[in-house]
Amino acid sequence: MAEQEQNVSSIPIDGISNMRITSVWTFLLSIQWSESWLIGLILFHALCFAITLVTLRFYRVQVCHFLVMVGMVYSAEHLNEVAAMNWRSFSKYQYFDSKGMFISLVFSAPLLLNTMVIVMVWVGRTFATMTKLKTLQVKRKAAKANRKTE
Repeated sequence: MAEQEQNVSSIPIDGISNMRITSVWTFLLSIQWSESWLIGLILFHALCFAITLVTLRFYRVQVCHFLVMVGMVYSAEHLNEVAAMNWRSFSKYQYFDSKGMFISLVFSAPLLLNTMVIVMVWVGRTFATMTKLKTLQVKRKAAKANRKTE
């Protein structure tokens, strides 16, 4: 038992240790959010959300925005590897674990939420278009029936 306690105390406190993390919330609380690159990441996500809102009326631009965000999520694993090798050049702590929990929570999850908003808008537009089309079909059928009865 004493040997196990010695191993626990030998874990460096400067990084995020799996021993301290009990939930996603404690993981997010253990991040030093005042680092400039993390502030930049938050601003990046705010910009992506603003672009999502601005492009609601511009379908083709929104498709491009959607594809870029999905591409960034797809490349998150590679980005995590590069960041894990070079974290000392931009961060105080090594956040980039081999399982990708950090990159998934602070990079991919907000992008995926953004893409979900876009997909919901597209589904809503499709539903509205289908409703209009069906209404138009019913009106045409009624007008045709009225012509036949006259």
